[in-house]
Amino acid sequence: MSFAQIEMLTLQWGEARGIVQNSTPYAQALKTKEELEELFEAISKGNREEMADAYGDILVTLVMGCACADLDLVTCFKGAYNEIKDRKGFLNKDGIFVKN
Repeated sequence: MSFAQIEMLTLQWGEARGIVQNSTPYAQALKTKEELEELFEAISKGNREEMADAYGDILVTLVMGCACADLDLVTCFKGAYNEIKDRKGFLNKDGIFVKN
């Protein structure tokens, strides 16, 4: 199944439950924050299963947040990629991105 297909199924799921119609971008951002906290916890425990679950949940909240803001997640993602695609540099051993 493609990303676009899963995104569409997620949107349909959110619409069927009134999330898209009744939530707000802010409320979905708060949900994203909750899921990020779960991700940090899973990472700190080294639990890959919980990490995978958290990453998936984060994507769901991003899809819902975009829908509530009348945005398309793929379009947002593409815009971000277009901003970074020509950047030169590397991540050093200290975790710092060094621009060329």
